[in-house]
Amino acid sequence: MKPESLALQNRLLPGVSRTFALTIPQLPETLRPAITNAYLLCRIADTVEDSTEMAPQDKDIHYQRLLAGLGDGSAAQTFATTLLESGLIHDPLERELVAETPSVLRAFGELPQEQQAALRDCLHTMCQGMADFEHLKSPYGLESSSCMRDYCYIVAGCVGEMLTRLFADTQPQIHAQREEMLRLSVAFGQGLQMTNILKDVWDDQQRGICWLPRDVFAARGIDLTQAENWQDHPGYREGIRYLVGVAHHHLQLAQDYTLRIPASEVGMRRFCSWSIGMALSTLRNIAAQPGYSSGQQVKISRRRMRLIIAANSLSVRNDTLLRGVFLLGRHRLPYLQAADIGPLQAVARRDR
Repeated sequence: MKPESLALQNRLLPGVSRTFALTIPQLPETLRPAITNAYLLCRIADTVEDSTEMAPQDKDIHYQRLLAGLGDGSAAQTFATTLLESGLIHDPLERELVAETPSVLRAFGELPQEQQAALRDCLHTMCQGMADFEHLKSPYGLESSSCMRDYCYIVAGCVGEMLTRLFADTQPQIHAQREEMLRLSVAFGQGLQMTNILKDVWDDQQRGICWLPRDVFAARGIDLTQAENWQDHPGYREGIRYLVGVAHHHLQLAQDYTLRIPASEVGMRRFCSWSIGMALSTLRNIAAQPGYSSGQQVKISRRRMRLIIAANSLSVRNDTLLRGVFLLGRHRLPYLQAADIGPLQAVARRDR
């Protein structure tokens, strides 16, 4: 990738994600440009999904223009211009990111072909999936557990698959277990995404969106389409703790994924273990206070984040130490057997 493209990506990344601005620099140098580019492209797609004022058919047009921009500079410029002129993207950092879409897509074209292929497949899955979910989302949650599982795949599981393809292309030991790691990567993505959904449930509600599965709560005596003040209902709190257990189960598979990465690949292990540690800590906050009514009540502190980074950084070279750190991170979390998870069990698209 050209120096000016690298500089652009490194300038944009901290503005859209402080977490990834910390974790991506831990990766081997050969992977950083592609993974930064992938994250920026996914965030550009997110700006379309996050708009609550945009009609579903207009979102679909923007998604298609973004995908066309992967191989067509004029389509990239059309995407950026029409999206900005719609007046529906209000956040200044998001507007800057959208304005730079042609440059980000130009940087995509400077990546090796095999990396481009992994990113292209991921973005296609994400954009097409998000367009489909425009017709399924509501303020009252998703219809079923399988819908939540599928949503987690199209916004996070496919990212795990993309990262695994990139890792396997540069690391022979990962390549040798590629299929198993692809399977685990989908669970990894679902564990992280479920954590985000739980953490952000009230922020999403203010935007008229909810990604919780209604069937989980109906089974515990609360109808999300009818009830008010969900957090005051015992069945709601029980459902939240159940979903924490499901996310915990998937993050245990994410730990298995991380431990399959050779200990010599310190950067890859840091990239994975930091994310797992932060997610587990967030889940512990939620499990301790399932009646929370704001994301701020369960968000991890900066001090806790620094401790997670330090503990994982010290242990990534040693499997026993890393397992110990993971075990501490899971302390007191609800635990579920795979048989108790049912349709929320992560499944790669090719296995469905």
